[in-house]
Amino acid sequence: MYDVVLLTLGSERDAPGACGSGGACCGGATGADTAPTGQTDAGQPSSDQAEAEKCTTERPRVPVLACADALNARGARVETITARSDAEIDAVLARFDGPARPDGLTWPDPDSKTRLVVATASDGQLRAVLRRLVKRYAPAPSKRPADLPGNRTLPDLPPVAVLPLDPARGGTHRDLAAQLGLPRDPAAVAAAVLDGTPRRLDLLRNDGGSVTLDGALLGAADDAGRPLHWRARVEVDDTILTDGAEPLLACAVGNAGGYATLDDVMLLTAPDPADGQVEVAVAVPVVVRSAWGRKRVRLEVRRARGRAVSVLPREGKVPYLDDGVEGELTRKRSWWIEPGAWAVWSS
Repeated sequence: MYDVVLLTLGSERDAPGACGSGGACCGGATGADTAPTGQTDAGQPSSDQAEAEKCTTERPRVPVLACADALNARGARVETITARSDAEIDAVLARFDGPARPDGLTWPDPDSKTRLVVATASDGQLRAVLRRLVKRYAPAPSKRPADLPGNRTLPDLPPVAVLPLDPARGGTHRDLAAQLGLPRDPAAVAAAVLDGTPRRLDLLRNDGGSVTLDGALLGAADDAGRPLHWRARVEVDDTILTDGAEPLLACAVGNAGGYATLDDVMLLTAPDPADGQVEVAVAVPVVVRSAWGRKRVRLEVRRARGRAVSVLPREGKVPYLDDGVEGELTRKRSWWIEPGAWAVWSS
């Protein structure tokens, strides 16, 4: 029978300052280009780590207890853990290490009898765990092993079961679990862990040291809700969507469909988290003249698909949401696809 680790991050609610929210607790960087590895250049804890250490959960949430009960009823050995820092997440993930390799690399065990359930109040919390998995298992370029697939920079990561904690995110504001059609009922999640099969999905890595599971939306609005103009050079593989000379209203980088639409505007047409490509769209306001010579502004959406995308801001800071976590882009950011790099337990 399996050992199951039921991992919870953060606070009782996905409120401002809670794990995986805009406060970045256990989730990801806030501000501009925060050091991604838990330390700043000066060796001090980064805002990621400092905020993560503030996370507290007084007691397990009801869905967590229900999932643990369902697993116990099936004979699984269950351990419930609340992680409040990257170090505590890493201690859990170390249980998935494989046998020592001749090349000295830390590698996941494909035959592990331990299974992981991550209880999430937001996609940012799930991303926090995947970010640490990548940090643990991705080899340095100079130590790339011969058995690593040619289109990847990391091995197959251990499958993760997702236990959503926010019922509302299964409806109108769909989280990644809802988009993937994963079970939300604790007993159904337990069944997927014990009886299901791994469903492999693409992962977006970026040169800021983090990962993206769903997508990113760049741009912002003023207090009245009007989109603000900004400029950036956006490239997808060899396709230039904009060279940075014209104003933009938004840019969507999609692995899945969380940012497919903005208000009533369709940005992404068919994002697929298992097709080995990232879909990117920019929304550009274009001035046109009617037959009567009157000027009006229409929104032009340009799209491209590929293996990698880069965004180079031309001026100031560009606010963004990445898997629901807020940040500001002040320099070039590149994302690239890792086909089938991570997996979820699916019934």
